[in-house]
Parts: sequence; C-alpha cells; structure tokens
Amino acid sequence: MRVTHVITRLIIGGAQENTIASVLGLGSRPGLEVDLLAGPTSGPEGSLEAELRAAGPARPLVAPLLTIIPELVRPVQPWKDWLAWRRLTQIFRARRPDLVHTHSGKAGVLGRLAAARAGVPIIVHTVHGPSFGTFQGPLANALFRGAEQRAARVTTHFVSVADAMTQQYLAAGIGRPEQFTRIFSGFPLAPYFAAHNDLALRARFGLSPDDVVVGKIARLFPLKGHDALFAIAPSLIAACPQLKFLFVGDGVWRGRFEQRARATGLQNHFRFTGLVPPKDIPSLLGIMDILVHLSEREGLPRALPQALAAGRPVVAFDCDGAREVCRDGETGFLVRPGHGHALAERLLLLARDPQLRAELAARGREFVRANFAVEKMIANLHRLYVNLAAARGLAAK
Repeated sequence: MRVTHVITRLIIGGAQENTIASVLGLGSRPGLEVDLLAGPTSGPEGSLEAELRAAGPARPLVAPLLTIIPELVRPVQPWKDWLAWRRLTQIFRARRPDLVHTHSGKAGVLGRLAAARAGVPIIVHTVHGPSFGTFQGPLANALFRGAEQRAARVTTHFVSVADAMTQQYLAAGIGRPEQFTRIFSGFPLAPYFAAHNDLALRARFGLSPDDVVVGKIARLFPLKGHDALFAIAPSLIAACPQLKFLFVGDGVWRGRFEQRARATGLQNHFRFTGLVPPKDIPSLLGIMDILVHLSEREGLPRALPQALAAGRPVVAFDCDGAREVCRDGETGFLVRPGHGHALAERLLLLARDPQLRAELAARGREFVRANFAVEKMIANLHRLYVNLAAARGLAAK
C-alpha cells in the first residue's frame, strides 16, 4: 500500500514532529511504502528537513522520502496556490498512491483537492489545530472555514489530535461524526522519563539551584500567550523573588519580548534559549519546575504531555484540546484566557508547594505513559489505514 503525506512546511513544531514520526513509523511497517511532500521551510522557526532525511528508511523507496514543492507556501497567494495544486495533482497521478494523508491548513486543503482530482481512493486529513476561529478577522475566518468545508467533501476520514478539534469542525459544518477518529500525537517517551534537574544546564542559562523556573515552550509569535505571562510577571516576582521564566523557542517577536523584559526592569528574571532542536527539549524540561502553556490556538499542545512525561506539572489556558491533558486539579491547572489573576494564583500555588508539584506530575506521567507513546500512535494510524483500505476493497496488511 503506497501512502503519501503532505504538509505545508517542516518547521520545528508539534504538527511537523507528528508528521515526521508518522512517516517514519508507518514506513517501517510491512506492506506500507510512505513518502512526504512539503513546501519550502524558511524563517526563524527552524527546519526539520535534515532530521527527516537522516532518519530515513533503510530500504529503497519507489519515490523519494521527501519531495519539496516550491510553490506550496504558507501565505495565501492565489497564483502560487494554483501552481501548488497543479504540481500536487501531477505527482499524485504519477506516483498513484493508494492513500494521501494531509496535514496543516494550506497543504490540507490543496493536498486533498489535488488528491481527489488525481483519483486517489483514500484521502485522510489530520486536524492538528483549527485553521479558522475568532483569533482572526471575519473575512479570513469565513475564507478558511469555507475552504475546509470544500475540502471535507472529498475527505474520506479525519484524524483529530484532540476531541476538541472534532467538536469544532463538526460545529462548523465540516465532516460527519463517523468520519473522525481521535489519535493523540505520540512521541518517544524514554528521553522525557529520563529528564532530571541538571544543575550545570541551569547554570548555563544563569539559573541557580534555588530558583523556581517557570518554563514556556512555544514560538515567539502572536497567539502564543507570552503577553499574558508578562502582564502578571511583576506581581509574581514581588510575591516570589526566586521565580525565573525560561522561554524556549524563537520567532519574530523575540526582540519585542526582550525589550518588554527590560522595560519592566525584570530582565534578570527572563531567560531566552533561542531556537533548540527537539532532542534538547527533554533536558530543558528537566531544569523547569513548572510548565506554562498559554496558546490561544492549538489542537493539543505537545508541550503539555511532554512536560508531564518529564515529571513537571502544567498550567494552561483552557483552549482547544488543552483540558484533555491538563486535567484541572489532577495533572495541573486550567485557567480561562484573560483571567490573569487566576493564572497568577495557580502559578504561585505551585511555586510555593514542591509536594503538590510532585503529586500532579506523578499522575500526569501515568496518563502520558498510557496514551502518548509514539508506538501507540503509529499502531492506531496503521489500524485506521487498514480499515479504510478494506472498506474500499484495497489490499493492505
């Protein structure tokens, strides 16, 4: 069975890590040959292209493991979008995959429409996060929702990384309930289970053994919630002077955030790691005491289960699928967006109570162990492919 995945770009991010893990994991299964089409990767978010190529399958493929489509860019550009759709259609007709599996907004729409035009029998799309919603203006919201509704008409099945995504898409008139399967975005658990508080690594970032480190793993970008943390930082630090904030990631707003830290006179309480490869995330989680996730648009943030796997409690905005991992009072605390006072209260409670941090994280680690192993994600995807192929009379193992 030949399977082609499609994604807009391979920046360092959760959807991209999920896609690469899926391509490599499924490609190792007998009876499956898997390749990936992607647009060009550029910008301060970094690239995962080299990691994919380095970890490629040992056996030769009929098609290259990774093919870059230069016209497949993230912004809406009608001429390039048409060229990308045409190129995708040509590739699907030439390679004749049995199943096309798309990811992300632009590639999700163009890839599914191209697959339908090329006569691909099975078309699957993973909803990693909403491509429409109140985070954007009404015109853009209507455009993206309409595009998703159009692509849904040629979609065989949807994979949701969280039940919240299924509910949002159904509410928007996209797909039918029986078309959705939730499959959590798995990752290798062992490096996170091995994470520990490395004092030498703390020292590299100017953090002392006594500091209470609140970490945030996210691109320095709009809608990621850094501003909400800056808004409460003065009161938090006044109440708990040993508090430090560790921002992991890079992006177009880094200079803005560094300036904001200086403007408040709190620059000694903020640390910026810059762009780091995914393999360094477990060790960085190890030197945190709490992970905070305040994104206002994300299907199910991988940083939450990763922090729990590393034995760190979490505090998150109650957006999208966050509550499916950050279980309020059980593995961490949920806070409604815009409720800065409640956010500060929860962070202070954890900062002052190491025993509570340990109890929440222990429950979270067991939840992650049962649900987020990458092997479980691959097995669930493979089972879905087999069932979809059988329903259409296609041979699959």
